[in-house]
Amino acid sequence: MLEKLFKLKERKTNVRTEFVAGLTTFMAMAYVLVVQPSSVMGFGTGQTFTDINGVVISRGALVVMTAFVSGLMTLIMGLYANLPFALSTGMGTNFVLGALIQSGKLSFGNSMVIVLISGIIFVILTVFGIRDVIVKAIPFNIKTSISVAIGFFITYLGFSNSGIGNFKDGIKLGNFSDPHVFLAILGLILIAIMTLHKVPGALLIGIIAITIIGIPFGVTKVPDHLFGVPTMSEISQLTFSFDFKGLVNGSSLVLIFIAFFGDFFSTLGTVLGVSEKANLLDKNGNLPDIQKPFLVDSIGTVLGGLLGCTSFGTFVESSAGVEAGGRTGLSSVSTAALFFVSIIISPLFLMIPDAATSPVLIFVGYSMISSIKNIDFGDFSEAFGPFVMIIFTAFAGGIAAGISAGILADVAVKTFSKQSGVKKKVHPIMYAMCLPLMVYFVFN
Repeated sequence: MLEKLFKLKERKTNVRTEFVAGLTTFMAMAYVLVVQPSSVMGFGTGQTFTDINGVVISRGALVVMTAFVSGLMTLIMGLYANLPFALSTGMGTNFVLGALIQSGKLSFGNSMVIVLISGIIFVILTVFGIRDVIVKAIPFNIKTSISVAIGFFITYLGFSNSGIGNFKDGIKLGNFSDPHVFLAILGLILIAIMTLHKVPGALLIGIIAITIIGIPFGVTKVPDHLFGVPTMSEISQLTFSFDFKGLVNGSSLVLIFIAFFGDFFSTLGTVLGVSEKANLLDKNGNLPDIQKPFLVDSIGTVLGGLLGCTSFGTFVESSAGVEAGGRTGLSSVSTAALFFVSIIISPLFLMIPDAATSPVLIFVGYSMISSIKNIDFGDFSEAFGPFVMIIFTAFAGGIAAGISAGILADVAVKTFSKQSGVKKKVHPIMYAMCLPLMVYFVFN
């Protein structure tokens, strides 16, 4: 039955290899169960957060729903697309929306509406095959710089939450005698060494190691019980929690843009990159039936919006499972099973301190910032937009403002260029985008 369903022999693999690959992928990306709750409700020891509408968000409920939707969508990816890809809440949009929720600029319900709309747009574009038009319309330098800008923002959060950096009064070093800071630096070093030696699951191993070491330092608080799930009342606060008030403005359009394009391009790059590593691409470098993983990914974002999770995406950590031999959807089924198991051991994830998760944020930021090498800084017309995007994000403290400013700068520089060839690089769709982005700055 497994052979018929997953075509194991055709892809030169076996059941044992696929299960090992599934475990490897889970180990590499299980950190999301630790980071996702903190990205939404903030770091620290608090187990609940109340948004501006009085909605109480539980850390335990976020862990459980993230695990559930991750498991469900990864299972569907394995059974429907027969690909060794795992899905979960993408690192990027979660921090953007989470920061706005924590600052009171958005309610939790507002953010879920934004996620839902971006997911629906993704589904429509996938079903009608319009994604290719958008891919061609957005210039390469802007696609790359969006990832870089968000990477800088996430790295800033890692430094700030760990205490390695002190941003309360200018930019300063933190107190290195503080055990929280010391353990965060130790975690950073451990993960760096393991990454250097290509140890599978380096991020998760780093989290576990620092969590255990933090117990005698009083940094890690051991829970009273290791098994359990939050109450239905806690979970009900997250599910179908929509707030449409105050969303008809330029800022909301930018946030929908960020949520959609972050998911869209991240999935495109991950699907093609991991598929190439698994030797699943055809002679032209295309993935047969690429609509299937795109459809699963987009449905995941819609479901995430319905059940209290931020945008879903195909995780690049799936490449760890591919490296371990995963070639079919059976490895995804194995990963999904482990996500379901993690639902009943959520207290284990809740005991993990900021000192253990902050180094992961820094490394996630690194993985996103590293694509800056693909921007041609030797060509001013190509580099100025990305430069504006990055500095606005890093120094003005806002991803929405950064991406908006970067796109406007890129279009302006190319439009007013004396070289006709440069002007022609601006797609009409980019001009259409500029209007809502200008509205964003006018009303903010």
